[in-house]
Amino acid sequence: MVKQNKTKRILKIIGGIIIFLTLPTLLFFGFMYLKYNEELPTGQQGTEADQLATSMLNALNEEAYLNTDYLEWTFKGRHHYKWYKTDQTCEVSWDGMTVILDFGNPNNSKVFAGDQEYNGNEKQEYINKAQNYFNNDSFWLVAPYKVFDKGTERRLVTTKEGKKALLVTYTKGGSTPGDSYLWHLDENSKPKSFQMWVDILPIDGLEASWNHWTTTESGAKLPTTHKFLVFELDMGEVKGLKF
Repeated sequence: MVKQNKTKRILKIIGGIIIFLTLPTLLFFGFMYLKYNEELPTGQQGTEADQLATSMLNALNEEAYLNTDYLEWTFKGRHHYKWYKTDQTCEVSWDGMTVILDFGNPNNSKVFAGDQEYNGNEKQEYINKAQNYFNNDSFWLVAPYKVFDKGTERRLVTTKEGKKALLVTYTKGGSTPGDSYLWHLDENSKPKSFQMWVDILPIDGLEASWNHWTTTESGAKLPTTHKFLVFELDMGEVKGLKF
């Protein structure tokens, strides 16, 4: 009987600890969900949506971006990128590992541990990880220039404030096909922010800023940081060069 009471007491304590740790999280999530969650808006595909997308690209000097040969940035101080865009390769570095992704011929991708090339059992895992990092982190750098990518759908949306916004849905490609982004533009058609309907986030319609821009040496306009809720997504020193 004493042993049973002791067991019950231990289970009660464990249960109390679990509730103590999880209840605030559940309450916070509930608050955030009620405050921010939005249904994916509906919009009209067609000429007007494409015209708004083109206006956004013109505001960002798309031609300069297309003629940029090399991009360099660091995502949140963790993942470092040297993207040789013209050569279709990218050097991705993190935690002492470096992967050279070859987008034109993935079988030629290489992995390095420090200065030594790595061909061990986990080589493909490192390559896959680098590809996923690139898909996510490069999107935060060049997403506006991807609105006419193959597999995208564009819709013109009128917001509650009566403003025109651009809804872009990626039906394929990347790491999470099916994601949608609603671009909010300023009076010059330059992006201010976007809202996200993405698999990776449990709340739909969360908004991130796109209003901290730099003009690189190549002339391309790229973001230096994003505000997302209470977080800052720093892009490091952003470089864009034309060889």
